[in-house]
This record gives sequence, structure tokens and C-alpha cells, in this order.
Amino acid sequence: MCPHLESCAHGAGGQHGLRLHLDPVSHSLVEFHPDISCLQLFSSSIDYKIRIWDLKSSKCVAMLDGHFSAVTSLAFADGNTLLSSGRDKVCMVWDLKSRESKRTVPIYESVEAAVLLPQEGDFSHLGVKKQGLHFVTAGSKGILKVWEAATAACVYTQPVPFELKEEASERSLTQCMLVPERKEIVTVSVEHNIVLYDAQTLELKKQLAGYNDEVLDVKFLGPGDSHIVVATNSPQLKVFELATSHCQILYGHTESILALDVFRKGLMFVSCAKDRSLRIWRMTKDRRVTCVAQGLGHAHGVGAVSCSRLKESFVVTSSQDCTIKIWDIPESLTSKAKAALISSPETLRAKVTERGHNKDVNSVAVSPNDKLIATGSQDRLAKLWSSADCSLLGVFAGHKRGIWCVQFSPVDQILATSSADGTLKLWGLRDFSCLKTFEGHDASILKVIFVSRGTQLLSGGSDGLLKLWTIKTNECVKTLDGHEDKIWGLHSNKQDDMVVTASSDSCITIWKDVTEIEEKEEQAKQEEQILKEQELSNLLHEKRYLKALGLAISLDRPHTVLTVVKAILKEADGKKHLEENIVRLRKDQKEAVLSFLVTWNTNSRNCHEAQAVIETLLKHEAPDSLLQYSGIKSAVESLLPYTERHFQRLSRLLQASMFIEFMWQNMKLAEVSQQEDMTL
Repeated sequence: MCPHLESCAHGAGGQHGLRLHLDPVSHSLVEFHPDISCLQLFSSSIDYKIRIWDLKSSKCVAMLDGHFSAVTSLAFADGNTLLSSGRDKVCMVWDLKSRESKRTVPIYESVEAAVLLPQEGDFSHLGVKKQGLHFVTAGSKGILKVWEAATAACVYTQPVPFELKEEASERSLTQCMLVPERKEIVTVSVEHNIVLYDAQTLELKKQLAGYNDEVLDVKFLGPGDSHIVVATNSPQLKVFELATSHCQILYGHTESILALDVFRKGLMFVSCAKDRSLRIWRMTKDRRVTCVAQGLGHAHGVGAVSCSRLKESFVVTSSQDCTIKIWDIPESLTSKAKAALISSPETLRAKVTERGHNKDVNSVAVSPNDKLIATGSQDRLAKLWSSADCSLLGVFAGHKRGIWCVQFSPVDQILATSSADGTLKLWGLRDFSCLKTFEGHDASILKVIFVSRGTQLLSGGSDGLLKLWTIKTNECVKTLDGHEDKIWGLHSNKQDDMVVTASSDSCITIWKDVTEIEEKEEQAKQEEQILKEQELSNLLHEKRYLKALGLAISLDRPHTVLTVVKAILKEADGKKHLEENIVRLRKDQKEAVLSFLVTWNTNSRNCHEAQAVIETLLKHEAPDSLLQYSGIKSAVESLLPYTERHFQRLSRLLQASMFIEFMWQNMKLAEVSQQEDMTL
């Protein structure tokens, strides 16, 4: 970074090259004096000093020395008072008249920004009970604090939930600013999250997630699927409100969350993580999400989870320890009245543990009737279990590599599996036989779900491609390219008309089923086409050729336009009528006719009509005007060889006709001579 800074000071006579500091200047710490009549510039660098520059003389007129670490922000209370914050864990109030420190306020944390509260407004909720200088600090502890400058006392501290107290470093704030017009304070965290608070109460108003990292799973959530819950490569969950993009960040797990599943009603969901635990979360009426239960029991990270489908009665998990566990959910969590009284998460205990596979269990699914459980593993096998006692019912063998996902059909007794061998398979639950195999992916298939009321499959691969399969015909009907990396998350909403996908490329994409919309649009187009064709027929019958030409051109029907031209030429003085109609067309319509006649001219049957139109255009359009036509160059290049060929053919026909005429005249003369001889 250049150690010089050039600033354009309007009213000071132009540009000023100021050698500000011996060290590079952080441009975020360059501030103009708030009084426009006082042409001064304030700057700070990593030499910990604040310099004051006179823009008239381009000289440093004063230096404020007091911080022992980098100065992070400058704020003006008025024309005579300056507030500075630093990573030396203090804020300093400066008198700009005497250019000395009035007070040093110890903050007890590294401060990244300090914001002055305005004199107007009711800040009693923040402990501001009298006039005076008050300011808000944001720093390494990740919370906002309100300070009174006169007493150096902290009058308000944002409350921190119990589970967040050990994770302050992950929530450190890097930026903070006041938006007076909206009466909001905006902060930016080290995780790139933007949070908006009410300036008078410091209550959260909105939160925007700035970066997702690798997204490992995603599910629709809430009444009417109004939210999505996202598991990223971190111990925190993110719940997004789709209408506003407002994000809740949920803390609780201590290592990366690997999988999610949502109960049928959409108000409770479960997460599992590398920390060998699972947690159950509930969304309240005010759309806030809290943890209501947690369970610990696996020996390794929990990689897959599935909820009961009929009732919120149990959860199934699988792990790298090759086991599956069934966890009963107490009634206290499912009853709304009782759940409202829960103050801390309940502890869950597994009722059944079963070693199901010889390698990592990648996927687990519960059947729609809650009676069966399916698992898929790296050992290339899928297995079917009874949900009552976790007894083995059957084995699905046939994949050549590990199985990544298993899913029950919502309408048939069928299980779908996806594998690293690039295939999808459908299995019968009665005889455990393979019913169908779908081939088309060139990479591992990480996720598969049933869509369109169980008549189609949607699969996501490690190459970032989605493929839609029709089960009846065994074919891929569509390939969607929306991601650049592995698709780990794939889920459809209750209405079965939207799908959300999540990938290692940090993107979350929502897809909408537009089949019905496209069918309606196609039907409307067909109906409109029929009406226009009928109208065209009526116009031809009524010999309203100009409108007929315009309608045929709008339908983009070269053959129909040709039919109209032929009909005009069949009329008495047809060539004259054709000229009259062609001349009255708009320029864009003439360009369309020009592109059509290029095709007509390639066929000797239609060349006369094409040449008649060309003659009209050449006769009534100036050369400069024709050169402005779209596609004129390619049209001329295509017309010339065929026109020359037609001319040669007509020349040969003319010669042949003249020879026939000659022969005919000779025959007539011979006949006359013979008659004269007979008379004599």
C-alpha cells in the first residue's frame, strides 16, 4: 500500500498530496472534519497515532498520541470532540481545541469499531438516563456494549445465551456503523454475517449470512415451507426465511454438522454432527428456533439421520461406527403445551443399537408408515430393518461401489438407492429384487428423492448435475446444471412443486416445477395458432392480401407467406397487386420476407414467386436502404447462384421453345407447298 494519500478537497482549491505517515495508512481511518468550514483531515495508521491535516496548507497541524495499538475507528461527537477506539482495549475521548485526551475508557476487549449514539431519541432501554456522550462498541467478544463517556461505565451489555459463552471468538465483530435514517445499528462479524439491530433497544431486527462455506445438507422447514435449514461446514446451523433472507444462526454442536431431517409437520427437525451427537430443534409461533433435546451415544461422527414420518415419535441415526440407533422422543417434546415449558434441552437415550454394516453407514431412511428402516453403506449393501426392534428383514445387493443414499417411495413398496458406481436402482420390498437400473450419471450419485407424486426420481451427483428420471419409461427427461461441485443436499417441499439443492460450491439453489405452467403456455400458444390460422384462411377467402401477408409473417410461416404470394399472382394484374402489397409492408416484415424467399428460390417450383418479390424490392428500395436490411449479405450470397441457375434453365427452355416454333413453322410451310402442288 502506498504511504501517500491523495484526497480531493472541494473548496480547498483542488488536490492535496499529503505524506501522512511513515507507515501505510488504512483508508478506513481517514475522516474529514464534520464542519465543512473547517478544512481538516484526520487519519491514523499502524503507528498508533492520529494526525490532523490542514487542507489549505497541506501540512500536519497536530498529532494525537495515546493509543498503544492500532486505532480502529474515529467518530466525531461534535466539532470539538473526537472518539477513537483501538485494539489496545480502550476508547479515548479527545478535545480538539486543546488537542488532548479528556478521558480514557477501558473496554476490556479488542475494539474494532465505536459508534456514537445521537442526542435525539429514547435510549432508556440501554441504560441511557441522562444527557451526555454515550457510545456503542463492537469487538472481539461479539456483543455490543453501551458506555457512558463521563463516568467510563458500561451501562448496557447485550445478553448472551448460555450455549454461546464459550464461542465468542467465532462471533467477533469486525465492523459497526449507525444508520440514523432507519434508527439501526449494523454490524459485520468475522464469519461475514451482517446483523441489523434496533438502535434504541439493540434488539435483533434482521440477519444476513454472508458466506456459507461447503453446504452439506438442506431441508425445507416451517409452516408452508417458509424457511430452509442449512448445515454448512461448521458447528452452526443456519435457518433462512425465504421471503426476506433473514437468517437465524443456531449454536449447540461443537463440530461440523453432517446431516438434517425434518418431521412431517415441519416445525421440528433433527441435526447430527461430527461431535457424535444429535440435537432436536423446534420452531415456535414467532418463527424462532430453539434446541429442545440432545442425544449422545455413537462412538464416531453421526453422518445420517431420519425422522419418523407419521408422528414425532422417534429418530434413527447412523454413524461411521457402523451402527444404527433408534431414539424415542418423549411426549414432553411433541406436546405444544409442555414444550413451551422446556427451559433447557432434554437428554435423549437410544432404545436400540444395532451393528448394521461392515463399513460406514452413509444413509438412513424411515418408511412412510414408520414400520421399516433402510440403510445404505460403503460396503455396497442396502439393508431393510424393522423399526420396532431393529431386526434385519433383508439385504439389497447389486451395486458395485458404496451406496450414498436410500429413499422409500411415497406411493409404492419400492426402495431407491444411489451409488458411487454412477447408477440408481429401484428395489422391491417384498422379494428384495432389483426392479430397474438407471444409468446416465458420469460420477457418484450422492442424493436421490422421489418427486411428482412418486412417478419420477431426481438425483444429484458429485459433478454438480441434477437429473430427472421418469420411472415408467426408465429414461432421463432432463439434466439441470446449477452447481459446480458435489450436490450434498436435495429436498422437496410438501406441495411437491419446489426442490432445494445444496452443494460444496457454497450455493443453495431453489428449483420450481414449471411443468404445468409450460403445458398451459403451450396449450395457449396452440389455441392462438389455431385462431390465427382460421383468421388467415378468412383473409385469403376475402382476398385481403395485405393483412394475410402480415399475419403469415407474424406466425413465422414461410410456406404460408408463399401461399399468399401465389394467390396474389393468380389474380388479374397479379404482379401489380403483389408490388402494391409488398411496398406497404414494414421494414421488419420485408426483412422476414427476404429471409423466406432465400429458401423459396432454392426450389424451381417456387422460384418465380421469389423472383417476383426480389424484383419488387429492387425496384422500390434504394440500394442504401437495402444494405441496411438485416441479413442482406448472406441473403444475396445465397440468392446469386440459384438465380443464375434458374436463368440458365430458362434460357435453355427459351432456346428449346424457339426450336419447336421453328420446326412448327417449317412443318406449316411444307404442308402449304404440298396443298399447292395437289391443286396444280
